[in-house]
Amino acid sequence: MTFSNHLFKKVEPVWNSYLEHPFVKGIGEGSLDKEKFIHYMKQDYVYLIEYARIFAIGSAKANDLKTMTIFANLLHGTMNFEMDLHRAYAARFGISNEDLENTEPSATMTAYTSYMLNQAQLGGVENTIAAVLACAWSYNWIGKKLVEWPGALEHEFYGDWVKTYSSDEFTKIAEDCIGLINDIAKGKQEDELKKLEEIFVKTSYFEYMFWDMAENISMWPVKELART
Repeated sequence: MTFSNHLFKKVEPVWNSYLEHPFVKGIGEGSLDKEKFIHYMKQDYVYLIEYARIFAIGSAKANDLKTMTIFANLLHGTMNFEMDLHRAYAARFGISNEDLENTEPSATMTAYTSYMLNQAQLGGVENTIAAVLACAWSYNWIGKKLVEWPGALEHEFYGDWVKTYSSDEFTKIAEDCIGLINDIAKGKQEDELKKLEEIFVKTSYFEYMFWDMAENISMWPVKELART
C-alpha cells in the first residue's frame, strides 16, 4: 500500500462528510445561495495566495531539481489556472481583481493558512507537501464526485466550478501532490510518517471548517469589530 492510500483510508470518513455538507451539496445541486458563494470565492482567493507561498517554500526546500520543478509548476498552476476561476467568477459580480486581493481574511482562513505555513517552515520539504496535499487532492476528489451528480457539470453557474476541479489540468495538480508525498515517504521512519499523517488529517479537518465558514458567511466570532 502506498503512503497516499494509507492517508486516504485515514480521512475517507471526513472527506465523505464534505459531500454531505450543505455548501458542497449546494454547488452539486445548483441550489447554493450566491451570497454564500461570493463569500467563499473571496476567502478562497486570499487563501490561494497563502497556499501559493507554501509551494514556493517547498521549491526552496527541495533537495533535488525534479522536486523543485514540481513545486514551481504547482505554484504556477495555483496562481494562474485555479485563481483564474475565481477571477472569472468575480467578474460576473463586478468584483475587481484588486478587491479580491484586498479581501479581509476570516478567522478560519487565517487559522488554516497559518497552520500550513507554520508546518512548512518548521520541517523539511516533507512537511510542505503534507501541508498542501489535502486541499489539492480533496478538491479534485470532490470535483470528480460531483461530476456524477445529475446536472452538476451543466449548471449555468456552478458548472464551471465542477468542471475546473474535475478537469485533467487540476487532476494533474492533485496527482503531482500525491506523487510527491509517496516519493518523500519512502525510507521515512514510523514517527516521521506519523507526523506527516497528523498534518494531513488536520488540514482535512480545516477543509471542512472552510466549507462551514462559507456556508455561514462567517468572519470572526465577535459581533463588534475593533475600532480602526
